[in-house]
Amino acid sequence: QVQLVESGGGLVQAGGSLRLSCVASGSAFSINTMGWYRQAPGKQRELVARITSGGMTIYADSVKGRFTISRDNAKNTVFLQMNDLKPEDTAVYYCNKAPGLIPFGWGQGTQVTVSS
Repeated sequence: QVQLVESGGGLVQAGGSLRLSCVASGSAFSINTMGWYRQAPGKQRELVARITSGGMTIYADSVKGRFTISRDNAKNTVFLQMNDLKPEDTAVYYCNKAPGLIPFGWGQGTQVTVSS
C-alpha cells in the first residue's frame, strides 16, 4: 500500500516562495499521473497542478505562471515550487494521483500560510 508524505509548507509573506515535496512509498508511484491539491478552510479540495509519468504538466489558471510541478521517479517524489505566493494560496496542500484515477490513501498534507 502506497503511503504519501507531504512536507515543505510553512508561513511566508506575500510574494515569497516555498517548495513542497511529496514522497511516496511503494513501486506504483512512477507509472501514475500525480497531482498537487489544496484545501482551504471551508472550501472543497481542488487540483492545482498535475504531471504525467513522462513529465507533461497542467496547471489551474489560478496558479499558472507561479507554480511549477516536477517529479523524480527514481526517488518516488513529486515537487511543487510555489513562487509569488498570495494570501489566497493559503491552504493545506496534498499530493495524490490525478483525478479520475483510484487515489492512494491521502497523506496528512502540509500547511501553507501566506500573510499579506
